[in-house]
Amino acid sequence: MLRAARAGAAIVAVAALALTGCAAGADSSSPPVSQAEAAPGFLAVADESFDSGGELVVQVDYDTAEASGLDPQGAATARSWMIEGLSYETLTTIDEDLAVAPSLATSWETPSDTEYVFTLADDAVFSNGRAMTADDVVGSLQRLLDNPTTWTGQLGPVASVEKTGDLEVTVTLSEPYAPFLAALANTPAAVLPMAEIEAGEVDITQQMLGTGPLVATAHRQDEEWTFEPNEHHPDAGSLGFSSLRIDIVGDEATRAAGLRDGSADFAVLNSADSAELLSNAADVTVAGQKNTDYHYLMINSVSGDEALQDEAVRFAINSAIDRDAINELAFGGSTGASGITPAGLPDSCAPDGLPSATSDAADAKAVIDEIGGLELDLLVYTDEPVLAQIAQVMLQNLAEIGVTVSIEQLDYATYSDRVYGDPSDFDLALSWFAGYADPAMVTTWWNPGVAGFSSVYMSGSDELNELIAAGYTTEPGDERAGVFSELCALADEQSEMIPLVLRPSTIAWNTASVSPTLTTDEGYGDFLRHITEFRAG
Repeated sequence: MLRAARAGAAIVAVAALALTGCAAGADSSSPPVSQAEAAPGFLAVADESFDSGGELVVQVDYDTAEASGLDPQGAATARSWMIEGLSYETLTTIDEDLAVAPSLATSWETPSDTEYVFTLADDAVFSNGRAMTADDVVGSLQRLLDNPTTWTGQLGPVASVEKTGDLEVTVTLSEPYAPFLAALANTPAAVLPMAEIEAGEVDITQQMLGTGPLVATAHRQDEEWTFEPNEHHPDAGSLGFSSLRIDIVGDEATRAAGLRDGSADFAVLNSADSAELLSNAADVTVAGQKNTDYHYLMINSVSGDEALQDEAVRFAINSAIDRDAINELAFGGSTGASGITPAGLPDSCAPDGLPSATSDAADAKAVIDEIGGLELDLLVYTDEPVLAQIAQVMLQNLAEIGVTVSIEQLDYATYSDRVYGDPSDFDLALSWFAGYADPAMVTTWWNPGVAGFSSVYMSGSDELNELIAAGYTTEPGDERAGVFSELCALADEQSEMIPLVLRPSTIAWNTASVSPTLTTDEGYGDFLRHITEFRAG
Protein backbone atom coordinates (compact mmCIF):
# COMPACT_ATOMS: atom_id res chain seq x y z
CA MET A 1 0.00 0.00 0.00
CA LEU A 2 2.77 2.41 0.88
CA ARG A 3 4.56 1.85 -2.41
CA ALA A 4 1.32 2.34 -4.37
CA ALA A 5 0.69 5.59 -2.53
CA ARG A 6 4.17 6.85 -3.28
CA ALA A 7 3.81 6.01 -6.97
CA GLY A 8 0.50 7.86 -7.13
CA ALA A 9 1.98 10.98 -5.57
CA ALA A 10 4.93 10.86 -7.92
CA ILE A 11 2.65 10.54 -10.97
CA VAL A 12 0.91 13.75 -9.96
CA ALA A 13 4.22 15.52 -9.39
CA VAL A 14 5.80 14.50 -12.69
CA ALA A 15 2.67 15.30 -14.66
CA ALA A 16 2.63 18.77 -13.08
CA LEU A 17 6.27 19.25 -13.97
CA ALA A 18 5.57 18.42 -17.62
CA LEU A 19 2.71 20.91 -17.72
CA THR A 20 4.90 23.70 -16.37
CA GLY A 21 7.58 22.89 -18.91
CA CYS A 22 10.34 22.53 -16.32
CA ALA A 23 11.46 19.19 -17.72
CA ALA A 24 10.31 16.59 -20.17
CA GLY A 25 8.88 14.23 -17.60
CA ALA A 26 7.69 10.90 -18.92
CA ASP A 27 4.24 9.85 -17.86
CA SER A 28 2.43 6.57 -17.79
CA SER A 29 0.73 7.34 -21.13
CA SER A 30 4.02 7.46 -23.05
CA PRO A 31 4.24 4.57 -25.52
CA PRO A 32 6.83 2.00 -24.49
CA VAL A 33 9.96 1.81 -26.61
CA SER A 34 10.05 -1.46 -28.50
CA GLN A 35 12.63 -4.02 -27.37
CA ALA A 36 11.42 -6.61 -29.88
CA GLU A 37 14.16 -8.76 -31.38
CA ALA A 38 14.77 -9.20 -35.10
CA ALA A 39 16.80 -12.32 -34.35
CA PRO A 40 17.96 -13.97 -31.12
CA GLY A 41 20.21 -11.45 -29.38
CA PHE A 42 19.66 -8.70 -31.96
CA LEU A 43 17.34 -5.68 -32.14
CA ALA A 44 18.16 -5.33 -35.82
CA VAL A 45 20.17 -7.24 -38.39
CA ALA A 46 21.50 -5.39 -41.45
CA ASP A 47 19.88 -6.36 -44.72
CA GLU A 48 22.67 -7.36 -47.10
CA SER A 49 20.53 -6.33 -50.09
CA PHE A 50 20.15 -2.77 -48.72
CA ASP A 51 21.79 0.01 -50.76
CA SER A 52 25.36 0.66 -49.63
CA GLY A 53 28.27 2.95 -50.33
CA GLY A 54 26.84 6.21 -49.01
CA GLU A 55 27.94 8.40 -46.12
CA LEU A 56 26.62 7.20 -42.75
CA VAL A 57 25.64 10.07 -40.43
CA VAL A 58 25.29 9.30 -36.71
CA GLN A 59 24.29 11.82 -34.06
CA VAL A 60 25.34 11.36 -30.44
CA ASP A 61 24.82 13.38 -27.29
CA TYR A 62 28.38 14.21 -26.26
CA ASP A 63 31.97 13.89 -27.41
CA THR A 64 35.04 12.25 -25.96
CA ALA A 65 36.30 14.44 -23.13
CA GLU A 66 39.28 13.01 -21.29
CA ALA A 67 42.30 14.52 -19.61
CA SER A 68 44.36 12.01 -21.59
CA GLY A 69 43.11 13.27 -24.95
CA LEU A 70 42.52 10.45 -27.44
CA ASP A 71 44.65 7.90 -25.57
CA PRO A 72 42.22 4.96 -25.28
CA GLN A 73 43.81 3.77 -22.05
CA GLY A 74 42.56 6.94 -20.37
CA ALA A 75 39.03 6.70 -21.77
CA ALA A 76 36.61 6.77 -18.85
CA THR A 77 33.20 7.37 -20.42
CA ALA A 78 31.02 5.06 -22.48
CA ARG A 79 30.91 7.51 -25.39
CA SER A 80 34.72 7.64 -25.48
CA TRP A 81 34.86 3.85 -25.46
CA MET A 82 32.49 3.73 -28.42
CA ILE A 83 34.10 6.45 -30.56
CA GLU A 84 37.68 5.37 -29.91
CA GLY A 85 36.60 1.75 -30.35
CA LEU A 86 35.97 2.49 -34.02
CA SER A 87 39.73 2.75 -34.54
CA TYR A 88 41.02 0.40 -31.85
CA GLU A 89 40.51 -3.30 -31.23
CA THR A 90 40.99 -5.44 -28.14
CA LEU A 91 42.14 -9.00 -27.50
CA THR A 92 38.59 -10.11 -26.67
CA THR A 93 35.14 -8.77 -27.42
CA ILE A 94 31.55 -9.37 -26.31
CA ASP A 95 28.99 -11.26 -28.38
CA GLU A 96 25.21 -10.80 -28.55
CA ASP A 97 24.79 -12.87 -25.37
CA LEU A 98 27.32 -10.67 -23.49
CA ALA A 99 29.68 -13.64 -23.51
CA VAL A 100 33.42 -13.14 -24.11
CA ALA A 101 34.40 -13.84 -27.73
CA PRO A 102 37.65 -13.74 -29.74
CA SER A 103 38.88 -10.55 -31.37
CA LEU A 104 42.62 -9.81 -31.79
CA ALA A 105 43.16 -12.98 -29.78
CA THR A 106 41.68 -15.71 -31.94
CA SER A 107 41.78 -18.20 -29.07
CA TRP A 108 43.22 -18.72 -25.59
CA GLU A 109 44.05 -21.46 -23.16
CA THR A 110 44.02 -21.37 -19.36
CA PRO A 111 46.58 -23.93 -18.11
CA SER A 112 45.71 -22.83 -14.57
CA ASP A 113 43.25 -20.42 -12.96
CA THR A 114 45.93 -17.72 -13.01
CA GLU A 115 47.44 -18.24 -16.46
CA TYR A 116 46.08 -17.12 -19.85
CA VAL A 117 47.85 -18.02 -23.10
CA PHE A 118 46.56 -15.98 -26.06
CA THR A 119 46.99 -16.85 -29.73
CA LEU A 120 46.99 -13.65 -31.76
CA ALA A 121 45.36 -12.92 -35.11
CA ASP A 122 47.82 -13.05 -38.02
CA ASP A 123 45.88 -10.51 -40.13
CA ALA A 124 45.68 -7.56 -37.73
CA VAL A 125 47.28 -4.47 -39.27
CA PHE A 126 47.45 -0.94 -37.91
CA SER A 127 46.01 1.77 -40.14
CA ASN A 128 49.56 2.89 -41.04
CA GLY A 129 50.09 -0.48 -42.72
CA ARG A 130 52.27 -2.18 -40.08
CA ALA A 131 51.22 -5.62 -38.89
CA MET A 132 50.39 -6.01 -35.21
CA THR A 133 52.92 -8.05 -33.24
CA ALA A 134 53.06 -9.84 -29.92
CA ASP A 135 55.31 -7.00 -28.73
CA ASP A 136 52.46 -4.54 -29.33
CA VAL A 137 50.18 -6.64 -27.13
CA VAL A 138 52.75 -7.01 -24.35
CA GLY A 139 53.69 -3.34 -24.50
CA SER A 140 50.08 -2.15 -24.48
CA LEU A 141 49.08 -4.14 -21.41
CA GLN A 142 52.32 -3.28 -19.60
CA ARG A 143 51.78 0.42 -20.39
CA LEU A 144 48.30 0.21 -18.84
CA LEU A 145 49.76 -1.42 -15.72
CA ASP A 146 52.67 1.02 -15.44
CA ASN A 147 50.51 4.12 -15.90
CA PRO A 148 47.38 3.33 -13.88
CA THR A 149 44.06 4.65 -15.19
CA THR A 150 40.50 3.90 -14.15
CA TRP A 151 40.55 0.72 -16.20
CA THR A 152 43.79 -0.64 -14.73
CA GLY A 153 41.92 -1.74 -11.63
CA GLN A 154 39.44 -3.66 -13.78
CA LEU A 155 42.26 -5.82 -15.24
CA GLY A 156 42.75 -7.43 -11.84
CA PRO A 157 45.97 -8.69 -10.24
CA VAL A 158 48.20 -9.02 -13.32
CA ALA A 159 51.62 -10.33 -12.23
CA SER A 160 53.31 -10.53 -15.63
CA VAL A 161 52.73 -10.14 -19.39
CA GLU A 162 55.15 -12.04 -21.64
CA LYS A 163 55.69 -12.77 -25.30
CA THR A 164 55.82 -16.56 -25.50
CA GLY A 165 55.76 -16.94 -29.30
CA ASP A 166 55.64 -14.90 -32.51
CA LEU A 167 51.87 -14.78 -32.19
CA GLU A 168 51.48 -15.80 -28.57
CA VAL A 169 51.26 -13.81 -25.34
CA THR A 170 50.95 -15.22 -21.82
CA VAL A 171 49.43 -13.25 -18.95
CA THR A 172 49.89 -14.50 -15.40
CA LEU A 173 47.76 -13.31 -12.51
CA SER A 174 48.84 -13.30 -8.87
CA GLU A 175 45.46 -14.78 -7.86
CA PRO A 176 42.33 -15.94 -9.72
CA TYR A 177 40.28 -13.11 -11.21
CA ALA A 178 37.12 -14.29 -12.97
CA PRO A 179 36.35 -11.07 -14.94
CA PHE A 180 39.79 -10.88 -16.58
CA LEU A 181 38.69 -11.82 -20.11
CA ALA A 182 35.67 -9.50 -19.91
CA ALA A 183 37.91 -6.65 -18.73
CA LEU A 184 40.10 -7.12 -21.82
CA ALA A 185 37.08 -6.51 -24.05
CA ASN A 186 36.75 -2.77 -23.47
CA THR A 187 38.51 0.01 -25.38
CA PRO A 188 40.96 1.04 -22.57
CA ALA A 189 42.54 -2.41 -22.99
CA ALA A 190 43.08 -1.84 -26.74
CA VAL A 191 46.24 -2.94 -28.48
CA LEU A 192 48.33 0.12 -29.35
CA PRO A 193 51.12 0.65 -31.94
CA MET A 194 53.84 0.42 -29.31
CA ALA A 195 56.79 0.61 -31.72
CA GLU A 196 55.60 3.97 -33.06
CA ILE A 197 54.72 5.26 -29.58
CA GLU A 198 58.09 4.30 -28.09
CA ALA A 199 59.93 5.81 -31.08
CA GLY A 200 58.05 9.07 -30.61
CA GLU A 201 56.57 8.80 -34.09
CA VAL A 202 52.97 8.96 -32.86
CA ASP A 203 51.40 11.06 -30.11
CA ILE A 204 48.61 8.72 -29.10
CA THR A 205 46.87 11.49 -27.19
CA GLN A 206 46.41 13.43 -30.43
CA GLN A 207 46.07 10.74 -33.11
CA MET A 208 44.21 7.43 -33.10
CA LEU A 209 46.26 4.66 -34.73
CA GLY A 210 44.75 1.24 -34.22
CA THR A 211 43.86 -1.96 -36.01
CA GLY A 212 40.13 -1.15 -36.03
CA PRO A 213 37.96 -0.85 -39.13
CA LEU A 214 37.93 2.96 -39.30
CA VAL A 215 40.44 5.81 -39.28
CA ALA A 216 39.60 9.24 -37.88
CA THR A 217 40.43 11.79 -40.58
CA ALA A 218 38.92 14.91 -39.00
CA HIS A 219 37.70 16.00 -35.57
CA ARG A 220 36.34 19.23 -34.15
CA GLN A 221 35.80 18.84 -30.41
CA ASP A 222 32.14 18.84 -29.43
CA GLU A 223 31.13 19.28 -33.07
CA GLU A 224 31.91 16.31 -35.30
CA TRP A 225 34.14 13.42 -36.31
CA THR A 226 34.84 12.03 -39.77
CA PHE A 227 36.02 8.44 -40.20
CA GLU A 228 37.23 6.67 -43.34
CA PRO A 229 37.77 2.92 -43.77
CA ASN A 230 41.06 1.40 -42.58
CA GLU A 231 42.09 -0.15 -45.89
CA HIS A 232 44.17 -2.75 -44.04
CA HIS A 233 41.29 -4.12 -41.98
CA PRO A 234 39.91 -7.56 -42.98
CA ASP A 235 36.40 -6.04 -43.34
CA ALA A 236 37.52 -3.03 -45.41
CA GLY A 237 36.27 -4.53 -48.66
CA SER A 238 32.80 -5.32 -47.34
CA LEU A 239 31.96 -2.14 -45.42
CA GLY A 240 28.43 -0.97 -46.24
CA PHE A 241 29.21 2.75 -46.28
CA SER A 242 31.89 5.00 -47.77
CA SER A 243 32.53 7.15 -44.70
CA LEU A 244 31.13 7.80 -41.24
CA ARG A 245 30.34 11.22 -39.83
CA ILE A 246 29.50 11.53 -36.14
CA ASP A 247 27.76 14.77 -35.23
CA ILE A 248 27.83 15.87 -31.59
CA VAL A 249 24.34 17.22 -30.90
CA GLY A 250 23.69 17.87 -27.25
CA ASP A 251 19.98 18.56 -27.46
CA GLU A 252 17.78 15.45 -27.60
CA ALA A 253 14.95 17.16 -29.51
CA THR A 254 17.42 18.34 -32.16
CA ARG A 255 18.65 14.78 -32.66
CA ALA A 256 15.07 13.62 -33.05
CA ALA A 257 14.51 16.41 -35.59
CA GLY A 258 17.58 15.21 -37.48
CA LEU A 259 15.98 11.83 -37.95
CA ARG A 260 12.76 13.48 -39.11
CA ASP A 261 14.35 15.73 -41.75
CA GLY A 262 16.91 13.16 -42.92
CA SER A 263 20.03 15.02 -41.75
CA ALA A 264 20.82 12.03 -39.52
CA ASP A 265 20.67 8.34 -40.37
CA PHE A 266 21.07 7.05 -36.84
CA ALA A 267 20.97 8.65 -33.38
CA VAL A 268 21.12 7.90 -29.68
CA LEU A 269 18.18 9.51 -27.91
CA ASN A 270 18.45 8.38 -24.27
CA SER A 271 14.88 9.23 -23.29
CA ALA A 272 11.90 6.91 -23.67
CA ASP A 273 9.85 10.05 -24.43
CA SER A 274 11.55 10.19 -27.82
CA ALA A 275 9.37 7.34 -29.06
CA GLU A 276 6.42 9.69 -28.71
CA LEU A 277 8.29 12.57 -30.34
CA LEU A 278 8.95 10.38 -33.38
CA SER A 279 5.72 8.41 -33.42
CA ASN A 280 4.51 10.11 -36.61
CA ALA A 281 7.86 10.30 -38.37
CA ALA A 282 7.95 8.34 -41.60
CA ASP A 283 10.68 5.72 -41.98
CA VAL A 284 12.00 6.14 -38.42
CA THR A 285 12.34 3.18 -36.07
CA VAL A 286 12.85 3.77 -32.35
CA ALA A 287 14.15 0.88 -30.26
CA GLY A 288 15.20 0.28 -26.70
CA GLN A 289 18.55 -1.43 -26.26
CA LYS A 290 18.78 -3.09 -22.89
CA ASN A 291 21.90 -2.45 -20.87
CA THR A 292 23.66 -3.89 -17.91
CA ASP A 293 24.27 -0.23 -16.99
CA TYR A 294 22.29 1.09 -14.07
CA HIS A 295 21.43 4.39 -12.44
CA TYR A 296 22.48 4.88 -8.85
CA LEU A 297 22.27 7.40 -6.03
CA MET A 298 25.36 8.67 -4.24
CA ILE A 299 24.91 9.62 -0.58
CA ASN A 300 27.82 11.73 0.59
CA SER A 301 28.82 10.30 3.95
CA VAL A 302 32.20 12.08 3.93
CA SER A 303 31.48 15.78 3.44
CA GLY A 304 27.72 15.97 2.97
CA ASP A 305 25.16 16.80 5.66
CA GLU A 306 26.47 15.48 9.00
CA ALA A 307 23.40 13.27 9.43
CA LEU A 308 24.47 11.25 6.37
CA GLN A 309 27.38 9.79 8.35
CA ASP A 310 24.75 7.70 10.16
CA GLU A 311 24.14 4.39 8.35
CA ALA A 312 20.58 4.26 9.71
CA VAL A 313 19.77 7.61 8.08
CA ARG A 314 21.26 6.53 4.76
CA PHE A 315 19.34 3.25 4.86
CA ALA A 316 16.11 5.12 5.63
CA ILE A 317 16.67 7.20 2.48
CA ASN A 318 17.46 4.07 0.50
CA SER A 319 14.39 2.18 1.67
CA ALA A 320 12.07 5.12 0.86
CA ILE A 321 12.97 5.12 -2.84
CA ASP A 322 10.34 3.46 -5.02
CA ARG A 323 12.15 1.75 -7.92
CA ASP A 324 8.86 0.66 -9.48
CA ALA A 325 7.71 4.28 -9.72
CA ILE A 326 11.04 5.30 -11.28
CA ASN A 327 10.64 2.54 -13.84
CA GLU A 328 7.09 3.50 -14.73
CA LEU A 329 7.50 7.27 -14.72
CA ALA A 330 10.98 7.74 -16.17
CA PHE A 331 11.27 4.68 -18.38
CA GLY A 332 7.71 3.79 -19.36
CA GLY A 333 8.00 0.43 -17.64
CA SER A 334 10.85 -0.71 -19.91
CA THR A 335 13.42 -1.52 -17.21
CA GLY A 336 13.68 -2.85 -13.66
CA ALA A 337 15.50 -2.59 -10.36
CA SER A 338 19.09 -3.75 -9.87
CA GLY A 339 21.49 -4.49 -7.05
CA ILE A 340 25.18 -3.66 -7.38
CA THR A 341 25.61 -6.75 -9.55
CA PRO A 342 23.64 -5.82 -12.70
CA ALA A 343 20.28 -7.60 -12.79
CA GLY A 344 20.17 -10.20 -15.54
CA LEU A 345 23.86 -11.13 -15.64
CA PRO A 346 24.71 -14.66 -14.47
CA ASP A 347 24.94 -15.05 -10.67
CA SER A 348 23.67 -11.50 -10.04
CA CYS A 349 21.64 -10.92 -6.89
CA ALA A 350 17.86 -10.51 -6.87
CA PRO A 351 16.97 -6.84 -6.19
CA ASP A 352 13.58 -7.70 -4.71
CA GLY A 353 15.35 -9.61 -1.93
CA LEU A 354 17.48 -6.70 -0.72
CA PRO A 355 16.93 -5.35 2.81
CA SER A 356 15.68 -1.98 1.48
CA ALA A 357 13.10 -3.71 -0.73
CA THR A 358 11.53 -5.53 2.19
CA SER A 359 11.79 -2.82 4.86
CA ASP A 360 8.89 -0.98 6.48
CA ALA A 361 8.50 2.63 5.30
CA ALA A 362 7.23 3.57 8.77
CA ASP A 363 10.60 2.57 10.20
CA ALA A 364 12.34 4.86 7.71
CA LYS A 365 10.14 7.77 8.72
CA ALA A 366 10.82 7.11 12.40
CA VAL A 367 14.57 7.39 11.80
CA ILE A 368 14.19 10.76 10.10
CA ASP A 369 11.67 11.98 12.70
CA GLU A 370 14.18 11.18 15.42
CA ILE A 371 16.66 13.69 13.99
CA GLY A 372 13.93 16.30 13.44
CA GLY A 373 13.73 15.98 9.66
CA LEU A 374 16.37 16.57 7.02
CA GLU A 375 16.98 19.04 4.20
CA LEU A 376 19.29 17.84 1.41
CA ASP A 377 20.43 18.92 -2.03
CA LEU A 378 20.27 16.47 -4.93
CA LEU A 379 22.56 17.05 -7.91
CA VAL A 380 21.85 15.91 -11.47
CA TYR A 381 23.50 16.91 -14.76
CA THR A 382 21.54 18.19 -17.70
CA ASP A 383 23.15 16.06 -20.43
CA GLU A 384 20.90 13.17 -19.42
CA PRO A 385 17.31 14.47 -18.97
CA VAL A 386 16.11 11.22 -17.39
CA LEU A 387 18.15 12.04 -14.28
CA ALA A 388 15.84 14.98 -13.57
CA GLN A 389 12.85 12.67 -13.96
CA ILE A 390 14.31 10.18 -11.51
CA ALA A 391 15.08 13.04 -9.12
CA GLN A 392 11.45 14.17 -9.21
CA VAL A 393 10.24 10.73 -8.21
CA MET A 394 12.77 10.61 -5.38
CA LEU A 395 11.77 14.07 -4.19
CA GLN A 396 8.25 12.77 -3.64
CA ASN A 397 9.45 9.49 -2.09
CA LEU A 398 11.68 11.22 0.43
CA ALA A 399 9.12 13.88 1.33
CA GLU A 400 6.97 11.08 2.76
CA ILE A 401 9.60 10.24 5.37
CA GLY A 402 10.38 13.85 6.25
CA VAL A 403 13.34 14.52 3.95
CA THR A 404 13.08 17.76 1.97
CA VAL A 405 15.06 17.61 -1.25
CA SER A 406 16.24 20.53 -3.36
CA ILE A 407 17.10 19.43 -6.90
CA GLU A 408 19.99 21.19 -8.63
CA GLN A 409 20.38 20.68 -12.39
CA LEU A 410 23.96 21.44 -13.48
CA ASP A 411 26.10 21.26 -16.58
CA TYR A 412 28.36 18.23 -16.39
CA ALA A 413 31.57 20.17 -15.68
CA THR A 414 30.01 21.88 -12.65
CA TYR A 415 28.40 18.63 -11.52
CA SER A 416 31.73 16.80 -11.83
CA ASP A 417 33.60 19.44 -9.83
CA ARG A 418 31.10 19.27 -6.98
CA VAL A 419 30.76 15.47 -6.90
CA TYR A 420 34.30 14.29 -7.62
CA GLY A 421 36.27 17.28 -6.31
CA ASP A 422 38.11 17.01 -3.00
CA PRO A 423 36.32 17.85 -0.81
CA SER A 424 33.10 16.92 -2.59
CA ASP A 425 30.23 19.39 -2.27
CA PHE A 426 26.83 17.67 -2.28
CA ASP A 427 24.45 15.63 -0.16
CA LEU A 428 22.85 13.42 -2.83
CA ALA A 429 23.76 12.97 -6.52
CA LEU A 430 22.49 10.81 -9.36
CA SER A 431 24.56 9.17 -12.06
CA TRP A 432 24.97 5.78 -13.72
CA PHE A 433 27.56 3.02 -13.93
CA ALA A 434 28.39 0.90 -16.97
CA GLY A 435 27.42 -2.64 -16.06
CA TYR A 436 29.99 -4.41 -18.29
CA ALA A 437 29.63 -8.12 -19.04
CA ASP A 438 30.70 -9.72 -15.79
CA PRO A 439 28.82 -8.99 -12.55
CA ALA A 440 32.05 -8.79 -10.51
CA MET A 441 33.44 -5.80 -12.44
CA VAL A 442 31.21 -2.93 -11.37
CA THR A 443 31.28 -4.04 -7.73
CA THR A 444 34.90 -2.86 -7.48
CA TRP A 445 33.68 0.75 -7.56
CA TRP A 446 32.30 0.14 -4.03
CA ASN A 447 35.91 -0.18 -2.84
CA PRO A 448 37.11 3.47 -2.67
CA GLY A 449 40.73 2.31 -2.53
CA VAL A 450 40.38 0.64 -5.93
CA ALA A 451 37.97 3.10 -7.56
CA GLY A 452 39.68 6.28 -6.38
CA PHE A 453 36.90 8.59 -7.59
CA SER A 454 34.44 7.40 -4.94
CA SER A 455 36.81 8.01 -2.02
CA VAL A 456 35.76 11.68 -1.74
CA TYR A 457 32.18 10.82 -0.85
CA MET A 458 32.13 7.27 0.57
CA SER A 459 34.10 5.32 3.16
CA GLY A 460 33.37 1.71 2.27
CA SER A 461 34.31 -1.00 4.76
CA ASP A 462 36.74 -3.86 5.15
CA GLU A 463 33.83 -6.34 5.27
CA LEU A 464 32.47 -5.00 1.98
CA ASN A 465 35.93 -5.04 0.37
CA GLU A 466 36.36 -8.68 1.38
CA LEU A 467 33.08 -9.62 -0.29
CA ILE A 468 34.03 -7.64 -3.42
CA ALA A 469 37.31 -9.58 -3.59
CA ALA A 470 35.51 -12.88 -2.99
CA GLY A 471 33.17 -12.04 -5.87
CA TYR A 472 35.93 -11.62 -8.43
CA THR A 473 38.10 -14.50 -7.23
CA THR A 474 35.27 -17.04 -7.27
CA GLU A 475 34.43 -18.89 -10.47
CA PRO A 476 30.92 -18.41 -11.91
CA GLY A 477 28.31 -20.69 -10.38
CA ASP A 478 26.28 -21.19 -7.25
CA GLU A 479 29.10 -20.30 -4.86
CA ARG A 480 29.67 -16.96 -6.59
CA ALA A 481 25.92 -16.26 -6.62
CA GLY A 482 25.95 -16.73 -2.86
CA VAL A 483 28.81 -14.26 -2.48
CA PHE A 484 27.01 -11.70 -4.62
CA SER A 485 23.85 -12.11 -2.56
CA GLU A 486 25.78 -11.21 0.61
CA LEU A 487 27.64 -8.41 -1.17
CA CYS A 488 24.47 -6.79 -2.50
CA ALA A 489 22.77 -6.98 0.89
CA LEU A 490 25.69 -5.41 2.76
CA ALA A 491 26.10 -2.59 0.23
CA ASP A 492 22.36 -2.01 0.44
CA GLU A 493 22.49 -1.74 4.23
CA GLN A 494 25.50 0.59 4.20
CA SER A 495 23.77 2.74 1.55
CA GLU A 496 26.65 4.88 0.36
CA MET A 497 26.03 4.19 -3.32
CA ILE A 498 22.54 2.90 -4.03
CA PRO A 499 21.66 1.10 -7.29
CA LEU A 500 18.24 2.11 -8.60
CA VAL A 501 17.18 0.75 -12.00
CA LEU A 502 18.86 -0.57 -15.14
CA ARG A 503 19.54 2.09 -17.75
CA PRO A 504 18.25 1.16 -21.22
CA SER A 505 19.37 3.14 -24.28
CA THR A 506 16.85 4.60 -26.68
CA ILE A 507 18.21 4.61 -30.19
CA ALA A 508 16.62 5.33 -33.54
CA TRP A 509 17.41 5.14 -37.22
CA ASN A 510 15.97 6.10 -40.58
CA THR A 511 14.95 2.88 -42.29
CA ALA A 512 15.11 4.55 -45.71
CA SER A 513 18.79 5.43 -45.43
CA VAL A 514 20.44 2.86 -43.15
CA SER A 515 20.16 -0.79 -42.22
CA PRO A 516 22.02 -1.42 -38.94
CA THR A 517 22.98 -4.44 -36.84
CA LEU A 518 22.25 -3.87 -33.15
CA THR A 519 22.45 -6.23 -30.23
CA THR A 520 19.54 -6.51 -27.84
CA ASP A 521 21.77 -5.98 -24.83
CA GLU A 522 25.00 -4.04 -24.31
CA GLY A 523 27.41 -3.72 -21.44
CA TYR A 524 29.97 -1.14 -22.54
CA GLY A 525 27.77 1.57 -24.09
CA ASP A 526 28.86 0.59 -27.60
CA PHE A 527 25.76 0.68 -29.79
CA LEU A 528 28.06 0.86 -32.84
CA ARG A 529 29.71 -2.43 -31.86
CA HIS A 530 28.66 -3.99 -35.19
CA ILE A 531 29.47 -0.94 -37.34
CA THR A 532 31.17 -3.11 -39.98
CA GLU A 533 27.77 -4.65 -40.74
CA PHE A 534 25.87 -1.34 -41.14
CA ARG A 535 24.75 -0.48 -44.67
CA ALA A 536 23.97 3.09 -45.71
CA GLY A 537 22.62 4.10 -49.10
